[in-house]
Amino acid sequence: MKIHILGIAGTFMGGIAQLAKSMGVNVSGSDTAIYPPMSTQLEQAGIPVSTYEEAFLSQTPDVVVIGNTLSRGHAAVEATLNAQQVYTSGPQWLAENILKDRWVVAVAGTHGKTTTASMVAWILEHAGLQPGFLIGGVPENFGVSARLGASPFFVVEADEYDTAFFDKRSKFVHYHPRTCVLNNLEFDHADIFDDLAAIQRQFHHLVRTVPGNGLIIQPSDETNIDEVIQQGCWTPLEAQGSQSTQADWTYQLLSDDGTAYEVYYQGQFRGKVHWSMTGLHNVRNGLSAIAAAQHCGVPVEEAIQGLCTFEGVRRRMTQVGTVNDIVVYDDFAHHPTAIQMTLSGMKSQLKAQSTTGRLIAVFEPRSNTMRMGVHQNTLPAAFDEADAVYAFIDPDWNWTMPMDLFKVPVKVADNYDDLLDRLVEELLPEDTVVIMSNGSFGGIHQRLLTALQQKISV
Repeated sequence: MKIHILGIAGTFMGGIAQLAKSMGVNVSGSDTAIYPPMSTQLEQAGIPVSTYEEAFLSQTPDVVVIGNTLSRGHAAVEATLNAQQVYTSGPQWLAENILKDRWVVAVAGTHGKTTTASMVAWILEHAGLQPGFLIGGVPENFGVSARLGASPFFVVEADEYDTAFFDKRSKFVHYHPRTCVLNNLEFDHADIFDDLAAIQRQFHHLVRTVPGNGLIIQPSDETNIDEVIQQGCWTPLEAQGSQSTQADWTYQLLSDDGTAYEVYYQGQFRGKVHWSMTGLHNVRNGLSAIAAAQHCGVPVEEAIQGLCTFEGVRRRMTQVGTVNDIVVYDDFAHHPTAIQMTLSGMKSQLKAQSTTGRLIAVFEPRSNTMRMGVHQNTLPAAFDEADAVYAFIDPDWNWTMPMDLFKVPVKVADNYDDLLDRLVEELLPEDTVVIMSNGSFGGIHQRLLTALQQKISV
């Protein structure tokens, strides 16, 4: 079988490519901007990648798999349609060729999908179950974003974004999970959904696909998800939350920064987690992962042991380097809630370390939803835990920072070079810098480390 993937450089489509290659499929792909870690993974897998051109049809693929970033009018899409070439979407190809015979563990929600899915996959791996997975990031324990696996279990990050230009349902309705984690639910993807109710309707469609002998794991305090469940649910539910709630799974913090906590199931103490992750959001992600793993047959105590060795996910608070006692992190946060959780977790960690340095947030509003101004009024409060904010705003975006709503100092640059120069000039020893974007941010992470090193070498 021969397939060609349009939009192969995206994490999801690149994962599809690696899974297909592992199955013995002849895989090629096209894209425009391609950069690590996906470029590295595709190269290591021996998958050829070209720029978009009609010539890919001369390779006579059996099917063209079209990513959801490509729309009508795109040359490659038009060529596919005009040639009456067989085509499908990434989620549909995944469902028909890989998931149909697997025990699917799906992790959905506005925030924490990548991290929670990575936790579940690692717990199953630690328990010797050799799961397959497709995750929108690179779990450090595995070093790749996708793997076919050698057991019935397959963990997938279940995205609510639309499937393709010809299938406007959310990706996750294709996966038919037996174990389903609903992390949280907020309004996002304003370029796809008109309002929160539209997203809730898609989550309801996901709930409708989970069988009666499956399990849905949800937060105990998420009204938006409660409303989804109230639309109809035919599957057992388990909730996770703090000990002040009536949740099935609860936690008791042993450290303010979330690096240690106790786990309780139905009121009974089951063990302690000591790990390198920070923040209350990760504690709750961990509870969901333990619950999902138990449903797959992993004893709670063994799941806790696995979680203690979880190393995180690349681009989720990844430390990229230290120069002159200035520590630089890379983080994917691009929604106000995710930004707030990230900075709050880091602030708690810095307090625990009794550091005297500042917490510096470096940010670009790159997502479609952010550029549409949907979160413009709620964004400033997300940075309250920072000591200063540096932002890149491209003039072509026609996007204005609501400066008067920030409680901390904000400095804005309209090009990467000016932003870099200002950071190099103003950062101080012991500062912690968190660079937040869901894109490459002009490679500013390594450029900053290089410039800081040059500064002290003069």
